Amino acid sequence: MAYIVLLIGMALLIKGADLFVDGSASIAYQFHIPTFIVGLTIVALGTSLPELSVSVTASLAGSNELALSNVIGSNIFNTLVVVGCSALMRPFLIDRQIVKRDLLWNILITFVLLLAVFNHRLNWINGVCFLVLLTVYIVTLVRDTKAHEPKENDEDDEAKIMPVPKSVALICVGVAGIILGGNLVVDNATWIAQTWGMSETLVGLTIVSVGTSLPELVTSMVAAKKGESGLSLGNAIGSNIMNITFILGVASLSSTIQVTALNLIDIVILCVIAVFLYFMTMRSEKMSRARGLLMLCAYIVYAIYIVWR
Repeated sequence: MAYIVLLIGMALLIKGADLFVDGSASIAYQFHIPTFIVGLTIVALGTSLPELSVSVTASLAGSNELALSNVIGSNIFNTLVVVGCSALMRPFLIDRQIVKRDLLWNILITFVLLLAVFNHRLNWINGVCFLVLLTVYIVTLVRDTKAHEPKENDEDDEAKIMPVPKSVALICVGVAGIILGGNLVVDNATWIAQTWGMSETLVGLTIVSVGTSLPELVTSMVAAKKGESGLSLGNAIGSNIMNITFILGVASLSSTIQVTALNLIDIVILCVIAVFLYFMTMRSEKMSRARGLLMLCAYIVYAIYIVWR
């Protein structure tokens, strides 16, 4: 039953985030907020809400290993599996702006996390630093995107507008689903870990991180099917940056997160993956199927390693 409830919790997280995005975006369009601002804020937040709910709930419940390993596991999954699957479905050219800006930001923020955890804990000071970094990143992103944003398509925006009561209802139901789903996932994942003698770190790096990363995976696979595979890299890296700065920032403000030696090793691996991805994209603008397969193989090796240890 715990496994079934865990799956129900993940489904609530994903559907709740989807409803939240739809309702929030509808209200934003009614106030004539530009499409790119909606995408950079509401949509980015929506796909990261499952991780936020799990990590904050786990932090408040004292499940520190789960709070941190969920974010680390999600970032590794986003980079290797989400991008890798998209490349396998349809090879794509890499936007040079993402390489020059977002991948460098991803490396910077990942190494900032590595430096922060050397004290073996993340406290409110680290949380404030992460949120400041997020603010600077969003300002940079909005400035760059606004400079290259094409003319707004008013007809497309009109099609996304719903009545205000319906929009508010979707937001409320979405938030309720996210909160309930987060509690179900944390409680049952912790119970499963204790029953099988598994550490919370292992559960967070595997079951929970994969489950909370499903929105990013589904979004990227749909984009690849429509011939827009190139969006997957931007989505994955943007989600990684949001996971560290926003989710760990809020979770650290909520409660001090203790960091284990295994957490430290996983963050070092995450840093290596971030640097590897940057140099891979610098060598060639094309994300080929061979590269996608290499990334998936790398994730399989990592998964075997964390189970073995």
